[in-house]
Amino acid sequence: MTLSDRTIKEEIKKGNIVIDPFSPNDVQPASVDLHLTNKILVFNNSSAPYIDLMKEIPNLTSEVTIPNDQPFILHPGEFVLGSTLEKISLSNKIVARIEGKSSLGRLGLLIHSTAGFVDPGWNGNLTLELANVSRLPITLYFGMRIGQISFSFLTSEVDKEYGNKDLKSRYQNQNSPLASRAHIDFSSQIKRK
Repeated sequence: MTLSDRTIKEEIKKGNIVIDPFSPNDVQPASVDLHLTNKILVFNNSSAPYIDLMKEIPNLTSEVTIPNDQPFILHPGEFVLGSTLEKISLSNKIVARIEGKSSLGRLGLLIHSTAGFVDPGWNGNLTLELANVSRLPITLYFGMRIGQISFSFLTSEVDKEYGNKDLKSRYQNQNSPLASRAHIDFSSQIKRK
């Protein structure tokens, strides 16, 4: 079941949910608002003719810092990686889901394409998959409300939480947007043959 504002606050007090920095003003009826950090990964479209999922492409993205008083302009059809300002940590009995804000979605800003699920045991800042599906550029500002995270209890504690060495979790403890590590899947498949 999805946790209410009251239960979210209780679980934060118990340490089962950690949001840092946290403001009680960000608590909504069944979620907590999250904010955009100042680091954006922009794709270098000229660095490779295509994305080969079997290979690491080290120069595929470049980091851009959003100045405190200036916007980052996300152009129509553009896709970049951002990150939440907040570091999120979950116990092994809670799962979370990040979603966009309705007001931003109504302008054509998407904050994730498929990675909205946050596993139990997660620890780190969440990478955002920011896309502009409108026909006009959209301004992104450091510290703006960018999304919301909701939480649910699991039927039982997990046997292996995210970050467990047996799971080979790729993004545990990240503190800024990280590019894809999809090529690791193929490396491990090749080693098994």
